Amino acid sequence: MTHRPQTPGALHDRVILVTGASRRIAIGAAIARRAVADGASVLLHSWQPHDAEQPWGADPDGPQALVDELRAAGGRVEHVSLDLSEPDAPAALVAAARDAFGHLDAVVANHSRSSGQSLEELTATELDLSHAVNTRGSLLLVKAFAAQHDDTRPGGRVLLFTSGQYTGAMPTELPYIATKAALHELTASLAVHLAPRRITVNCINPGPNDTGYADDEARAAVAALNPGGRWSTPTDTARLVAWLLSDEADWVTGQTIASDGGWSSR
Repeated sequence: MTHRPQTPGALHDRVILVTGASRRIAIGAAIARRAVADGASVLLHSWQPHDAEQPWGADPDGPQALVDELRAAGGRVEHVSLDLSEPDAPAALVAAARDAFGHLDAVVANHSRSSGQSLEELTATELDLSHAVNTRGSLLLVKAFAAQHDDTRPGGRVLLFTSGQYTGAMPTELPYIATKAALHELTASLAVHLAPRRITVNCINPGPNDTGYADDEARAAVAALNPGGRWSTPTDTARLVAWLLSDEADWVTGQTIASDGGWSSR
């Protein structure tokens, strides 16, 4: 019997930092699984205290269980827990990736602080904290990544994450959408600045995504409204991320792309 040599994955020899991978059923974990399946080495970031504050709660064993799962699948994976509201945390994450793997080719800034405050409930404390994690943390992560990037290597990528605030009102989540709107608007400027260095910058809107926070009533309501007839899933988002990280997407930059089954086109 003749055995064909195994073809390296689309991300073979790439090193990718994936932030916000605290919960095994959420988007960060799905992205990490796909990146490892495509041949990448991955540094996972988590910060479980944020999840513990939320109604859906933390996944206490999530980060280590995900590391074990990915290593069992043959992946080169490390994990760091850091609070991205701390000014030095983004640079520390980039340094951790370089220490673990020798270089860093791409950043998937999937982390997010979620908070539900309407105008009447709005506090300066929450505005500042959401900005520190979502906007400032992402920008400083891009800065640290770009400072160390070897421009002779292929696959320089930055992926930011926004939400649906640019397609419809979200009046009960003002700190969250204010910071996500900032990332949306920053994407084009970062892309133009980094394009000469062969680093693409794109932004993803994953749409209403079933990551375990919604109840049955909300799931039914969103599915009924979505032209695609269902919620987005973390795997849907991971597919788009995988393509944007690949060489096939090296001419796509400065874009905000919705992977939402038509939700934002209603």
